[in-house]
Amino acid sequence: MNQPVAPAEVVAEKGGMSPGAVKALVASIAGTLIEWYDYALYGAAAGLVIAPLFFPGHLSAAAGLSTFATFAVGFLARPLGGVVIGHIGDRYGRKPAMLLTIILMAVATVGIGLLPTAHAIGVFAPILLVLFRFIQGFGAGAELTGAITVVAEYTSPKRRGWFTGFILSMPPLGIVLATGAFLWASHLPEDTFISWGWRLPFLASALLFFVALYIRAQLEETPEYVASQEIAEKQQAENKVPIKELLRTDLKGVLLGFFGMFGHSALVYLIASFSVFYLTSPYVGMSRSDALVAVTVGTLVAVVTTPFAGWASDKFGAGTVLATASALGLIYAYPFLKLLQMGTVPSATLAVGLGFGVVIAGTSGSQGAFMANLFPPEHRFSGMALAREANGAIVAGFSPMIVLALINALDGAVWAAALFLAACSAVAVIAIVLSRGAGNNDNARVTNWA
Repeated sequence: MNQPVAPAEVVAEKGGMSPGAVKALVASIAGTLIEWYDYALYGAAAGLVIAPLFFPGHLSAAAGLSTFATFAVGFLARPLGGVVIGHIGDRYGRKPAMLLTIILMAVATVGIGLLPTAHAIGVFAPILLVLFRFIQGFGAGAELTGAITVVAEYTSPKRRGWFTGFILSMPPLGIVLATGAFLWASHLPEDTFISWGWRLPFLASALLFFVALYIRAQLEETPEYVASQEIAEKQQAENKVPIKELLRTDLKGVLLGFFGMFGHSALVYLIASFSVFYLTSPYVGMSRSDALVAVTVGTLVAVVTTPFAGWASDKFGAGTVLATASALGLIYAYPFLKLLQMGTVPSATLAVGLGFGVVIAGTSGSQGAFMANLFPPEHRFSGMALAREANGAIVAGFSPMIVLALINALDGAVWAAALFLAACSAVAVIAIVLSRGAGNNDNARVTNWA
């Protein structure tokens, strides 16, 4: 059985944040916001310029599938990045892992912004695009997990939902900023936008990188992590390969976390990235600017509601909130697609607002506490990264492509795509219900159920 970690207990008794927690929270929030701005840029670009600039020889439907196949590459890289950087985080400290994620993301994002198109360098353009997406995914594979881990280990286990909820409200804000950047760029003349205007949001990331790097450099190791390392040294049981110990001792936690994220992963990137592509496709026919406005405004709702879902997870149990939100995702899958299909700004805004502001806010706000409570600190980083990112590679990365293929196969009908999304949410509900009794690590001192 894992030994209790004293610093976490002290924080728990106070019911608040330890002295270094505010700095950790600010650093995690700022870094996560900037990194998810970077990561969301490709999702916004995928629906607007990637297909004609990098896959110009394809038919419209095939170009769309190629675009989202490239989107999926980033997710295939995420489990590998999660395992490698998670190992660094558990073995050498949270700080070096968090710095590595920010550097990888910056290199890849600026690289995409500087990348010549297929017209200039032919087949090398999509090859390099895939390479940069792989690097992006490798870095992103540990970013959100690392931020959640740092904040969770600085705060009371009984308030993990509230504080990690702020971290998990940053991805939608990053998506809003990325979509807003493309909304601004889309007002340039069409020739200018296609020629070089689309690159500006990517290149702006170079400036944001230095801000994020400075903020992350101020991070200190969490008291809970330091204490767990001291205990391991006293027992001469230091983990040289945390991932090996993780699979030996906490495979159940990995599986519960993996399947528990099915509904969230299927819906979140579909709403964030696929929506713009679908709204501007011949199936719906909205203008680029109207689609971007709808997605931007709708996504912004989740920035406000996600921390309150975290608060609810502290009050009612993270598992309870996560299961409830996943069940709502099951119910909402068909109405979401039908609202998009209506093709008006109000209906599209409502579709994204309900999807992000209720369903995704619920799954996001509760997952930080849910996942952190499944693992002890000595391999929490690796455990959370493996569970989340393996799921992301299989579900999140391919969901937009699967949904588009189903819609294409049925000449625009959305019922099969809705069934796919509902099935993913059903898997999540079952896994979360089966997690009752999990999350009882001595170091967590809480369960995922009220």
